[in-house]
Amino acid sequence: MANLLFLAHRIPYPPNKGDKIRSYHFFEHLAQDNQMFLGTFIDDPDDWQYLDKLKPMCADSCFIGLNPWLAKIKCAQGLLTGQALSVPYYRSKALQAWVDRVIKAHGIDHVLVFSSVMAQFVECYGDGLTRVVDFVDVDSDKWRQYADKKQGLARWIYRRESRLLLQYERKTAQSAKAGIFVSPEEAELFKQLAGLEQGIDFIYNGVDAERFSPALTFDNPYQPDEKVIVFTGAMDYWANVDAVKWFAEEVFAKAALTGVNVKFYIVGAKPTPDVLALSKIPNVVVTGAVPDVRPFVAHAAWVAAPLRIARGVQNKVLEAMAMAKFIMATPAAMEGIATTEALDVSVSDSAEAMINTLQTLVQQPPAQISQRNRDFVRTRFGWRQNLQKLSALLQGAA
Repeated sequence: MANLLFLAHRIPYPPNKGDKIRSYHFFEHLAQDNQMFLGTFIDDPDDWQYLDKLKPMCADSCFIGLNPWLAKIKCAQGLLTGQALSVPYYRSKALQAWVDRVIKAHGIDHVLVFSSVMAQFVECYGDGLTRVVDFVDVDSDKWRQYADKKQGLARWIYRRESRLLLQYERKTAQSAKAGIFVSPEEAELFKQLAGLEQGIDFIYNGVDAERFSPALTFDNPYQPDEKVIVFTGAMDYWANVDAVKWFAEEVFAKAALTGVNVKFYIVGAKPTPDVLALSKIPNVVVTGAVPDVRPFVAHAAWVAAPLRIARGVQNKVLEAMAMAKFIMATPAAMEGIATTEALDVSVSDSAEAMINTLQTLVQQPPAQISQRNRDFVRTRFGWRQNLQKLSALLQGAA
């Protein structure tokens, strides 16, 4: 059993949102065969309650509280030093001291870095420490997408971040034994942007097809006469906010649905003021945090994934497909789920096209199950086969 350092920008528990779903499954899998040393940040005060879920899986651990407002102040250092702002955002003397201590005390020579910004804590070790870096998405390109939707100073800052973060990602990949992305498309994009070919691979996200199963029964959270389109996600995440605003204002509100009681439910924690304001639109419902999103997906007629800014594989889409639901999506939401198979997914690249799709769907009886959607994700996106590839990569780095 080897000693393995695992550095993550956010505590890998609970597995209830995109990056934490992936990091938790990676961590849990690696803990089966390694002595784990976990260093991570906690940016949500509610997550402090979960330390006891992870500590028994660790030989040693370090959890650092991250105040988002103070971290943003630290970002200003990046403006003075010519760094990507994301790097000083996660700078921590306390975490650095812990990393240095455990590497020296336990002779650690392998590290899995989850999110490129965490590589700063092992930069000084050079070739003496073998790194496998899970970039997950090409974050620098996400900042470019953000910049394209902003004006003035915000656009300048986001473009700067895209350019400098790509430089940092390239440097990090060059010093790593392997760089991992969430899909072959994402890996290929990084190769093109960074000008690299060697050492770049992908590991798909997975979905727990037993937890997200149409065979499970849940109480109906909706009114009996409602036909529901549902969106699930963290509602303080800018890409999700943009998605639901666009869908609610430019698609749902303009679809002029008559004769049927169709509701658009926005389900997810921490809705921003912009999201809460959408409830003023007739038949749009903002729930806020819920104990479990599965009842809302299970009893919906359709699942909406109208993301216009997206990188990688969308867990919300995988989970909906595992629950055999029909999906309305944008091309961006389906980018990492490329397939030649016929699936029950309606992909529209404009508000007008999505309005037409919505008007057609609501006049039809909602299909109860899409077995081919479920079969597709079980075959392509099962955690078991994907985690085997992670083990193989780490063994190859030994």
